[in-house]
Amino acid sequence: MPLRLPDRLPAIELLKKENIFVMDSSRAAAQDIRPLRIAILNLMPLKITTETDLIRLLSNTPLQMEVNFMKLKSHTPKNTPIEHMMMFYRDFEDMKKENYDGMIITGAPVETLDFEEVEYWDEITSIFEWAHTHVTSTLYICWAAQAGLYHFYDIPKHPLSRKMFGIFKQYPTDCHFPIFRGFDDVFQMPQSRHTEIRREDIENVNSAKYETRKRDGLRIISDSPESGVSIVMARNGREFFITGHLEYASDTLDKEYKRDFGKRDDVEMPKNYYLNDNPENKPLVTWRAHANLLFSNWINYYVYQETPYDISNIK
Repeated sequence: MPLRLPDRLPAIELLKKENIFVMDSSRAAAQDIRPLRIAILNLMPLKITTETDLIRLLSNTPLQMEVNFMKLKSHTPKNTPIEHMMMFYRDFEDMKKENYDGMIITGAPVETLDFEEVEYWDEITSIFEWAHTHVTSTLYICWAAQAGLYHFYDIPKHPLSRKMFGIFKQYPTDCHFPIFRGFDDVFQMPQSRHTEIRREDIENVNSAKYETRKRDGLRIISDSPESGVSIVMARNGREFFITGHLEYASDTLDKEYKRDFGKRDDVEMPKNYYLNDNPENKPLVTWRAHANLLFSNWINYYVYQETPYDISNIK
């Protein structure tokens, strides 16, 4: 079953060229199906690229979904036409009285700032709290994962001496979690960040202040000996904090590398990415299958099977 997307969203035509079936809202309205409602807070600079990346993964499921894009009132994007934002995005203030089956909050290019220094920190933490009671399950990606763990559990981020950049092997700590159903013992994940969260900080969430949420199951469910913690699960799957970018397209790291090469002194060639580690060659995609599987498992086991029949009963 395809996604229900706003009419004329650029991702529709881009994904049709990839033979991915999506449906605009006009056609979807003719089907008598209650779609899953998915909110996406897109904080990435290149909005259309991120929209396309996420929709590509969400489309790989037999369930019909209605995607709603959220924007911040306290921040105006510089790299996306205002006309696009006005046509396809809604302010949080206009959405906060609604409930959603699932939500995705993306990364943002602000990771070198202290969290409280981010201009939209107050608004985004309000969204985190709202999602806690108005969304069945939320995916926090990259900076959003760090921000969510900091907001809910005071888990800090730490600067890296060199950018964590490339494709790294990840190991599930327990393959019996439904999010890993069908996974191999190892999977690949793109990473692109200048900061990290550390295992010991997560494991030290022991104070009474967090005891209620700790009982709900804050746990590391995937990590890497090279790139560190990759997925943290909270509240038995009501939240997933993902430090990397399984949603990335094949050429995303290539574009980042060529953009920053010679301009930053902490960026090296992305590891395990180019064929024969030669940037003159095309990237070798090794994460796409598990990316599709993780998003499908999330939608199936943590959204569709957990959301109440009456969406207004989400708590």
